[in-house]
Amino acid sequence: MFGRPAPRIEFLCSPENLGVIAEPVPAREALPDWFRRLPAVDRERLSVTDNALTVKRCMPFLDAMTAGWVLPLAATVRIEIADGGRTVDSGWDFDRTMVSQHHPYQVAGHPMSPRPPGKFHNHWAIRTPPGWSCLFLPPLNRPNGVVEVAAGVVDTDTYHALIHFPFFAIGSDGLHTLEKGTPLVQVIPFRRQDAQLEGIVRAETPAEAAERERMHRSTGTTDGWYRKEARDRR
Repeated sequence: MFGRPAPRIEFLCSPENLGVIAEPVPAREALPDWFRRLPAVDRERLSVTDNALTVKRCMPFLDAMTAGWVLPLAATVRIEIADGGRTVDSGWDFDRTMVSQHHPYQVAGHPMSPRPPGKFHNHWAIRTPPGWSCLFLPPLNRPNGVVEVAAGVVDTDTYHALIHFPFFAIGSDGLHTLEKGTPLVQVIPFRRQDAQLEGIVRAETPAEAAERERMHRSTGTTDGWYRKEARDRR
């Protein structure tokens, strides 16, 4: 008997956009240049009192960056920020809408106020298998310093219209250019039933405390203990 096919996420665009706009990519293929260049060990800092490990050896940091997919900016957008972020204008040369504005009253009291909320227009429809949703959030551990997308969850198994992404301009006053292909949103598919785990809040048992302390001490015995012993194989 053949097993069921593995669940998969689909990104669909209109035929005239295929090959024209930037395409979604697995997040592991979109690591930023600064991270790729960073050595795992800074040899200039290595000493008897410093193992000189960099964040490149931090598996939780890397696993966050490589989770799911990256939805890039479809085409280059210019954003002009003025008045300490209170005024934001945008422009582009692509023949499709790239940015529109929300009304400030829609986010009254938000910590980003008085920065006005904008909205990036996405040109990819997203489909997931029954029971699967998508978490959309700013690309993890790779801020661009100009805009920050608001996070959201959409049931992409039943909603197949285009999903657009609210954002705040967080950059300094001036003209900023976001190039086509700039990572805009990280897309993490998840099975809804798996996200609704019941919770228990309690004190740990002596055995659990001993296990926690053993793991904590083990991480100091050798570089990469978590990656080798505790992290699930990718």
